[in-house]
Amino acid sequence: MTSTTLSICVYCGSRHGARADYSRAARDLGHAIGQRGWQLVYGGGKVGLMGEVANATLAAGGRVIGVIPQTLQDREVGHTGLSELHVVQTMHQRKQMMAERADMFIALPGGIGTLEELYEVWTWRQLGYHDQPIGLLNTSGYYDSLLAFMAHTVAEGFLSSEQQANLLVGDQPIDLLARLARAVPGASGADYYSRV
Repeated sequence: MTSTTLSICVYCGSRHGARADYSRAARDLGHAIGQRGWQLVYGGGKVGLMGEVANATLAAGGRVIGVIPQTLQDREVGHTGLSELHVVQTMHQRKQMMAERADMFIALPGGIGTLEELYEVWTWRQLGYHDQPIGLLNTSGYYDSLLAFMAHTVAEGFLSSEQQANLLVGDQPIDLLARLARAVPGASGADYYSRV
């Protein structure tokens, strides 16, 4: 991380989902990332919300780094217009490379792959492997049931309220980006917030 550039890892669906709001939020997030001169790190796909956030970031002048396993690249779902596209052999390599290049993380609506990535990076934070902020974009209440379940895990004694609070939740891309930027370790909150 430099004094002027943040790198954000985005997890999201390779489908568009049932609501137009999901694609709109992905485009709004990508536009905000690119407009601020930040860097997007994501799974390298050209389809679904993945394609939406990547294309919007590029269109707004941002750098986009994609990381995709060879098996998915072979199915021709890799985005060919990125600043960088890294083709790796395994999903583990993909997630590790994405995490290593990120100052913060955010999950948009998605399926089991998105959930797996979110929970892994959240678990890594709980275990002390990193201290970067993690956000959940709850577009149109998509994650309401999941958040209710996480509150249940706290009530049942399987998750501390402190760890639950490490997941920053919002329903507006710009507002959530601002909260994440202020929480980046070692960053000047005022400097990054002024760019949001």
